[in-house]
Amino acid sequence: MSSHATLQSPERRKEFQRSGPWGKVKAYLAALGPGLVTGASDDDPSGIGTYSQTGAQFGYAQLWTALFTFPLMTAIQEICARIALQTGGGLADALRKYYPKPVLYFCVALLFIANTINLGADLGAMAAAAQLLLGIPYLVWLIAITLLSVILEIFVDYKRYARVLRYLTLSLLAYIFVPFVSPQNWGQALHDTVIPTIQSTRIIC
Repeated sequence: MSSHATLQSPERRKEFQRSGPWGKVKAYLAALGPGLVTGASDDDPSGIGTYSQTGAQFGYAQLWTALFTFPLMTAIQEICARIALQTGGGLADALRKYYPKPVLYFCVALLFIANTINLGADLGAMAAAAQLLLGIPYLVWLIAITLLSVILEIFVDYKRYARVLRYLTLSLLAYIFVPFVSPQNWGQALHDTVIPTIQSTRIIC
């Protein structure tokens, strides 16, 4: 069941209203599928590597930026979701219907380039992490992870693959628990969240 069908179809809406509390929970969890996987996939290996490097270099000093970036990211996600709910399609489909073809081709080309670079960074980050854990050469991990990803996407049924990915998103709950099981300076974290820290560095040639 897609979220679009749940919210827009009259039959689905009536069925949802007649269902009990548990039925509504099941319908909501079913509607979470594609959006949940898409949102979780943005927290990719290259992003995690960037967070780790930034945290190691700056500590809590950049927490204050979250007060500005989080509302902006939320607004973008909300806009995309509302476009999908209203049109029943993605951004590319909306561009194709309402904008000139050059605009569509330009945006799709940018997306293709960005996704290709991001995919390479993700594979590299996963290979580097695996090398740190097990000591097997980086290139071996890179080839193995790439082949495994291609095989899974081509030969595994989409619905089964998507179901597994949806459950794997539960691993992101680790973000909630890690700060409480590792040493943290909560006073400094709160201070750097509400008070900006701007550093000035000078490069001497």
